[in-house]
Amino acid sequence: MPTQGGGARVAVITGGGSGIGLSTCAALTQEGFTLAVLDIDGDAAKVAAGPDGLGLCVDITSPEGVDNAFEEVVRSFGRIDVLVNNAGITGSAAATTCHETPVDEWDRVMAVNVRGLYLCSRAALPTMIAQGSGHVITLASVAGQIVFPGRAAYVASKGAALMFAKSLAVDYARKGIRSNAVCPGMVYTPMTAWRLDQPELRDMMESKIPLGRVALPEEIAEMIAVLASGRLGYVTGAALNIDGGWTAL
Repeated sequence: MPTQGGGARVAVITGGGSGIGLSTCAALTQEGFTLAVLDIDGDAAKVAAGPDGLGLCVDITSPEGVDNAFEEVVRSFGRIDVLVNNAGITGSAAATTCHETPVDEWDRVMAVNVRGLYLCSRAALPTMIAQGSGHVITLASVAGQIVFPGRAAYVASKGAALMFAKSLAVDYARKGIRSNAVCPGMVYTPMTAWRLDQPELRDMMESKIPLGRVALPEEIAEMIAVLASGRLGYVTGAALNIDGGWTAL
């Protein structure tokens, strides 16, 4: 579906160089979007963006870096229809229970998972307001609703991401902008492979999931693509769980 001006819709995807972000780039390309991919790995961003897109090396915790990147997106394409706030980290093994988590590790998780989505949304919203349309899709997690034991910083950051997405939905609905949170359960990605490649840990995790398996990145990307397509135009402020039934227990 083209924009009213006849051009392709433009989607910005953070952390698009690998994992769920990379699968999202493929899914949105199939939906006809032109991509602007932001990733700390600039080469991976360029590959994910494709020949007609824009791949940029960006640290999403840097206000200057984020602002410069979004200015380049608007210069290149003239609009932003969808922002996918995908970039995130779980934290190192040191990011565990509250009293055992070093301050610098807590701050690192919060910087990427909360500050980063704030900075990127702040940079995209003026363009969306001027257009009178837009959609911010934030990758939260079921960890924003139920506790992953021993991951205090990650759980806190994903709870913040979920409520931030709801806040955007309320504050910008009358300006034609929607905001939703996609909340995956356990997904097999480069970030989780260290755990899921251990058979005992994988079996323990999958025993908690009614469908009996972890998700693939493509399955999360499919939900993001449906939201981005505009086919669910009355959905805003939602937390959409994709967890194989985990949170239903």
